[in-house]
Amino acid sequence: MSQQQFQNKINDINWLTVEEYIREQIPGLTDDALQVKPFSAGYSNLTYFISIGNWQAVLRRPPFGPIPPKAHDMKREYEILEKLNRVFPLAPKPYFFCEDPSVMDRHFYVMEKKEGVVLDDSLPMEFEDRADTGILVSTAVVDTLVKLHAVDYKAAELTSIGYPEGYLSRQVNGWIKRFHNAKTNDIPGVESLEKWLIDNIPPSQAPTIVHNDFKLNNMMFSATNPGEIIGVFDWELSTIGDPLTDVAAALAYWTEPGEVESGLTTVTTKPGFISRKEMLKMYSKKSGRDVTHIDYYLTFAFYKIAVILQQIYYRWKIGEATDERFSRLDVGIKNLLEQAGKAQRKEILK
Repeated sequence: MSQQQFQNKINDINWLTVEEYIREQIPGLTDDALQVKPFSAGYSNLTYFISIGNWQAVLRRPPFGPIPPKAHDMKREYEILEKLNRVFPLAPKPYFFCEDPSVMDRHFYVMEKKEGVVLDDSLPMEFEDRADTGILVSTAVVDTLVKLHAVDYKAAELTSIGYPEGYLSRQVNGWIKRFHNAKTNDIPGVESLEKWLIDNIPPSQAPTIVHNDFKLNNMMFSATNPGEIIGVFDWELSTIGDPLTDVAAALAYWTEPGEVESGLTTVTTKPGFISRKEMLKMYSKKSGRDVTHIDYYLTFAFYKIAVILQQIYYRWKIGEATDERFSRLDVGIKNLLEQAGKAQRKEILK
């Protein structure tokens, strides 16, 4: 979907009706008109910055167009945040949920807006000028993951969001199935890699809350302190499962200098950021978890990201997606699978 098409879709929403509903839910707002600014345009859930006078918030809804059954469940995400925010306040506080089709064509929820900066493939000028930015960011990311995995999900009444028994096996087999459902080209070595993943599933750690997309650009940092994370976002995939899947995903996205182009680009290639191996050592020490089998998890993490790109590439090949950037995803898919092979051979964290 192009930016113009996305803008046209935004205009299709009756924001006056949405504004009326917001005013019913949030008393005491000023008479200023509702202002709307999109944060994202794509096939994932859509995020908008909304404001009325000095009041600011974030609205989340499913994407436009047809969506698979049970996908993009805003109610589930809202209910997770409602409970998780009480014990892990880095998760945004949700304000209200709406599934009235007369208000919007899709169900949505509104949550607090965090104030800070998101790090992706560059650093803000204030952080660039600090020699300690890399170590501060690196430590904050590890500390945040340790804190998340330390949450007592039973006490937080979050047991219903996942089924930890057999979690890793379901993940591995499920993502392999997704890859074959979206297959376009034959890639040498994939089938042997998949067989290895199925045949070598390690025993899981004690279950924790799993974010399932824990990476740098899903966090927000203080605008003045690179060592302070003030928000963790995108909880739509969160569940109860093996915490090392989160660790491995964070490691996979934590790119290092000199790596081949795989579509994974972050500021972690800049001087001062710790290596994957140092990151893993820090997590293990602070969490007390055994990371003996981390090479397996990292292999699966790279494979899973490759499958995510493959699903997008497949949609481009069949004409469902028209963004020309997707036409080059086959290169990233191949490189990610090569990274998976290196992880399998224990070459990534050596």
